[in-house]
Amino acid sequence: MLAVLGMIVATEAASPSRLPVVNARCTTHSALNQGERVAGPDKLDRTDPMLVTVHLPMPSSGHHVSLPIESVLPADSPRLHGEDVEHIYSLAEVDDLPPIIVHRTTMRVIDGMHRLKAAMLRGDDTIQAILHDCDDAGAFVMAVKSNIQHGLPLSLADRKAAAARIVRLYPRWSDRAIAEAAGLSAKTVGAIRRDTPGTAAEVRERVGRDGRVRPLNTVDGRRYASELIALYPDSSSREIARKAGISPSTVRDVRDRLNRGDDPVPARRRPGNPDDRLTPEHKLQERIKSLQSFDCRTDILQKLSKDPAVRLTDKGRAMLRWLSSQCQQTERGEEFLADNAPEHCSELIADLACSFAAAWLSIAGEMRSRSQTQP
Repeated sequence: MLAVLGMIVATEAASPSRLPVVNARCTTHSALNQGERVAGPDKLDRTDPMLVTVHLPMPSSGHHVSLPIESVLPADSPRLHGEDVEHIYSLAEVDDLPPIIVHRTTMRVIDGMHRLKAAMLRGDDTIQAILHDCDDAGAFVMAVKSNIQHGLPLSLADRKAAAARIVRLYPRWSDRAIAEAAGLSAKTVGAIRRDTPGTAAEVRERVGRDGRVRPLNTVDGRRYASELIALYPDSSSREIARKAGISPSTVRDVRDRLNRGDDPVPARRRPGNPDDRLTPEHKLQERIKSLQSFDCRTDILQKLSKDPAVRLTDKGRAMLRWLSSQCQQTERGEEFLADNAPEHCSELIADLACSFAAAWLSIAGEMRSRSQTQP
C-alpha cells in the first residue's frame, strides 16, 4: 500500500481536456493584478468590485461532474510540506467523499488533494468534482480559504506563507481582507507585509473586506480637509470628503477636532509617533516601568501572610488564598498554553493576555492610589 501511495504522489497527470463549466464562480478585477489606480478621491466612499470574491458553493447534484482522475492535475497547494499520508489513508476508507474543486482552465485541484489521492489509492478511475472558472491568483486564494474552513487544517507556517503570497498578488488588499482569507490576524498580516519587499510601492489606498477603497494614509487628507473647512465652512462633509480623498466620517472627526481647537490629525497617526510601533504588550510594559519598583510575587505573598490584618481575619485569609491561586495559575499558564493552544489562536490569546494585564494594571493603580491617600 505504501508503494502504491508513493507512486501516486510522484505521478504527474495527463493534459486536461475541455469540460463543461458548472454554475460556480470565482471573480477578480484585472486592475489589482495590473497595478492600475483603483479609484480617485471622489470614489473612496463607494463599494469597489475589485476585491476578490470567492464563492464556495455547497455541493449539490446539479453542480457535480465526474472527472477521469488522470485528467486532474496536482494542486497549487498552500501546504508547504505537501499532503498528509495518514489523512489520505483515513479518507480512503470513506465511501462517499465530498466532491473536489478543480480550476477549470488548468484542471488543477483547488481544494481536495487528500480526497484525490485517497481515490487514487483505492484504484478509482473517476472522481466527483466542481469546476470553477477563475484566474490563477483567484484559484490560489480560494484554495487557502477552502483549507482553513474544513478538512485538515493548514499549519501556522502554511498560513503565513499563503498570506505573503497573497500580499504579493494583491498588494492593495487591506490587512483585514488578507487575514480573513489566510486565517490569520490583521496584525500578523501587517508584519508579513512589512517583511515582504516591494509590496508597498505606489500603493496609496487599500481595498477592504467590504470592497470599499480607502486611503492608506489619511494624514494629508485630514490636513487638506481642515483647510477646506476653514475656507468653506458651510460645505457638507460629503463634499469635502470627495475633494480631500477621505471618508465623510473622517471629515466629521476633523470638523469636531477643529471646533475643540485640536490638531486635525490624531497624535497616533502623526509621522514619527513612537506609539505607532508599540504592540499592546510593549505599551503595558512601558506603563509597568513607570510604576514604583516592586518585589517578586513570592516575597509579596510572604509579607502579606505575616500581616496580622490578613492572617487573623477571614477576609484577609480569603484574599490571601485568592492571590496565591492567581500566582500559581500565572506560573503554570505559559507552559500550559504552550502545550495546548493551537498555533492559529496565538494572536487571540495574546490579546486576551493583554486584556488581563490591563485589568491588573487598573487594580494596581487603584491600590496604589489608596495607599498614597492614607495618612
